[in-house]
Amino acid sequence: MRGSSRAAVLEGRASFETALTSGDPAVMADELFAVAELLDGTPTLRRGAADPSREGKDKSDLITRLLHGKVSNETVAVASVLVGQRWAQERDLTDTIERFAVESLLKGAEDGGAIDQVEDELFRFERVVAGNPELRDALANRLGDPAGKAELVGGLLQGKARPETIRLARQSVLAPRGRRFDRAIESYLDVAADRRQQLTAVVTTAVDLTDEQRTRLAGALQQIYSKPVLLQVVLDEEVIGGIRVQIGDEVVDGTVLRRLDEAKRHLAG
Repeated sequence: MRGSSRAAVLEGRASFETALTSGDPAVMADELFAVAELLDGTPTLRRGAADPSREGKDKSDLITRLLHGKVSNETVAVASVLVGQRWAQERDLTDTIERFAVESLLKGAEDGGAIDQVEDELFRFERVVAGNPELRDALANRLGDPAGKAELVGGLLQGKARPETIRLARQSVLAPRGRRFDRAIESYLDVAADRRQQLTAVVTTAVDLTDEQRTRLAGALQQIYSKPVLLQVVLDEEVIGGIRVQIGDEVVDGTVLRRLDEAKRHLAG
């Protein structure tokens, strides 16, 4: 985000954090998702809400009139403050509303001491989908019915995951906002990591790590990046041995498979 949008997010966050202390996080999440969907689906309204040439109070009053009586007072307050800011791009406004919706759900999980579980369940479910071509194609089909996809996702996770996990997984297919399923889930996981001020490391290995190995690896990565690091371990027999660690766009690949590939390239050259 450019400068004006970054400042807008900071202004909106103060209102959002205040609302979280008095409102129901799950209710706020649903309502904020609905507000983002309303703006995404109504170009004229979105342009008016994000128009930097309009007075902030006029824009705030507009969204307040539209939402009053339809959503909670807390959600009206957050949306009013956000819409009243100056945004560099229209998308920045709706991205921020969606982000706050995700954070609302995560706050509920935090209050229940289950934030780690939600992150792990989301990650694992994304990997299950990635490893099942039929399921992946069903969720990726742009012509498919979003409600049908959400029902499929809910049926797969019902009784096996936290309510917050199911809600986010359903949201990723109900309103992907132009993203693939995996990208939507990754964006939610990024929000979780940012909110907890930690990094997530995807560790690919042929054999599961012991608790001691996980602790040592997480500690070593924390020293390197100066932040707590959550490990998400992916088992893949094809790596043969060693581990591959990815944090954001940075990859450290120490697998036997990589070394064999390098040897083949060297011999071929």
